[in-house]
Amino acid sequence: MFTDFKDFTIIAEKLSPKELVSEIDYCFSGFDEITAKFGIEKIKTIGDSYLCAYGINKSAQKDHSTIIKAAKEILVFMENYQKEREAQGKLGFSIRIGIHTGPIVAGVVGKHKFAYDIWGDAVNTAARMEQSSEAGKINISADTYALVKNDFQCEYRGKVMAKNKGEIDMYFVEESSKEI
Repeated sequence: MFTDFKDFTIIAEKLSPKELVSEIDYCFSGFDEITAKFGIEKIKTIGDSYLCAYGINKSAQKDHSTIIKAAKEILVFMENYQKEREAQGKLGFSIRIGIHTGPIVAGVVGKHKFAYDIWGDAVNTAARMEQSSEAGKINISADTYALVKNDFQCEYRGKVMAKNKGEIDMYFVEESSKEI
């Protein structure tokens, strides 16, 4: 799962550096709590993007709806955050979320400042899902849809052009769901 803040640069220009770091820390700390609750591995943050993965641990039970449940909680967290910011007369971030399911490679590379990371086409496709999403929406690939279609109502978006990937079938997870 990738998340990204819509219009981050525009909002960031209106905040002091201290305020900006505080806002990002608040949001990402909230994401950390949500992902930890679901057994999802935070991989890293990249600027205003948050990357996490579920099922890396081979002993973890593979319930493909888990990552979508976490994404839905992140949306609620961000909706509450937006309301609080608006009540204070301040700008807040809105979020785009993208999810894809597939094989990855995970590990640590380099000689300095070791960092755990993941690679592979599945990571790139998840990034394209986020980039093709809309604020306040969870955009999933056809591969993920095939695994969760009995648990969540989804809206087929058609084939959407994705950078360096061509056209990809994409779905928005609907707010109303058949959640288990």
